[in-house]
Amino acid sequence: MSRLTGGPTVLTVDSRRLRRIIAEIPNWSLGLVPFLSNLCLECIVRNFEETPIYEELSPSQRDFVQERLSTSLPLPVTANLIEDGVYWRRCCEQRWDICDVSHYDHSWKRMFFERHLENIIENFIPETTALKLVADEIPLCEAYVRRLVITQMLPPIKEAKITKGDNMDWLSETDSDAGHMEHYDFRFLLKKLSCLEEFHVTYWVKQCGMNFEWKMFEMADRDCETLAMALQYCKTLKVVRLHESHIDDQKCKLLAKHLTGHPSLIELNLSHNVIGDKGAKAVSILLNSSKLEVVNLSDNIIRDVGANFIAEALFKNYSLLSLNLRINRVTDEGGQAIAKALLNNGTLRHLHLGANLLTAPTAVTLAEVLAQNQTLETINLSCNKLGVDGGKALEEAIAQNSSLTECNVRLTDIDEQSVAVINQVVGTNKSAFKTTKVVRTVAPPQPVDTAQSLIMQEEPQQEDEVQPQDDEVQEQEDEVQPEIEEVQQEDAQATSEVTSSTSTSSI
Repeated sequence: MSRLTGGPTVLTVDSRRLRRIIAEIPNWSLGLVPFLSNLCLECIVRNFEETPIYEELSPSQRDFVQERLSTSLPLPVTANLIEDGVYWRRCCEQRWDICDVSHYDHSWKRMFFERHLENIIENFIPETTALKLVADEIPLCEAYVRRLVITQMLPPIKEAKITKGDNMDWLSETDSDAGHMEHYDFRFLLKKLSCLEEFHVTYWVKQCGMNFEWKMFEMADRDCETLAMALQYCKTLKVVRLHESHIDDQKCKLLAKHLTGHPSLIELNLSHNVIGDKGAKAVSILLNSSKLEVVNLSDNIIRDVGANFIAEALFKNYSLLSLNLRINRVTDEGGQAIAKALLNNGTLRHLHLGANLLTAPTAVTLAEVLAQNQTLETINLSCNKLGVDGGKALEEAIAQNSSLTECNVRLTDIDEQSVAVINQVVGTNKSAFKTTKVVRTVAPPQPVDTAQSLIMQEEPQQEDEVQPQDDEVQEQEDEVQPEIEEVQQEDAQATSEVTSSTSTSSI
């Protein structure tokens, strides 16, 4: 009974006590409870910078961590700990808009560290940027950098004098001496990059604005000296490209001197510079004192003297596969010298003489060479005034050549009929070359098992050892053979007697 109302007491039951779990989310269920292992991994991700735990994890757990790690973690923590994978893909895509991993052997980690180091060098300002900035990054990058493509080199800068009414601006050095325009010194960097195979650099400034000076677009003498020494230090280099850097004869000679005898260099690109005949002579000396396979000297100022030096080198060279002398000043004297050198050279496959000053005599000499040379695969003679006579000579020679798969004679004043015949023959050779290549790919030579080859080599010896035993057996068989014949004769007589007795009994 209730003391206040005098009526029966009503017991109220708390509905929350009937639920096993009191949840703030009405849709809560056991399926939403995260696994303890995932909670531990998330804890590892949150504290990765202070306590990097990674090598102890399984492959699936590592993938979980890579998908959630912050891309702003310091490189000293992640560089040598996290392998190539999702994390480095996320770092690349966050930092750069265009990320084509196929240019980096499909390695995201290699892409990141190569482009990261390139950005540091391209924004390095001598006398302003601390050298320690580059030095600290080398231990992190050295194992992953295979190629460096430096697209600009900034010169030293200084603060302009401020006068009344002038705005503050940063200008490059205006001293007339080019030595004051020294750029970053590559000696320390290239000596430390033990895996570097390709090095491309262009000495110019991308955005100079109103501070334009010609010295911003050339390599200083001191730059050339330090770079040549750096290339000499880097023994793993295979490709060097120094284009659009205003390299003249003196600088070319210095570079060639330091590259002489390089153990691994196979490609040298000095295109779009101001190299003349003396520089061409230095390159010709380098050709026969190295393992160069590709040389590109296009868009320079090489004339007949330089072409003759290169021809002399070709006459004695057995490693060069490609030579590019496009857009130079070579006339018939130099062109004929190079053509005659091909009579003795049996390795050159690609020759580019386009946009020079060649005429019909060079075409006739090349025709004589093509009738005998079966090594050259492509030749480019475009933008030369070869004329009708030169075209006919090439037509007759190429008709007898089965190795040439490309012959560019555009804008050479050659008769259209000759051009058609040349293109037809070259096209036939190219189709035959592709067919041969496909056949070799489909039916590769079968590998020989080492054990089987050894057994095959031992079998003749075993046969020689068994041969005396076989001779003895043969002699024994010869001695037994008369006895066998006598037994066979007795058996035949017995058989005939049994047959005759059987027939008599039946009668």
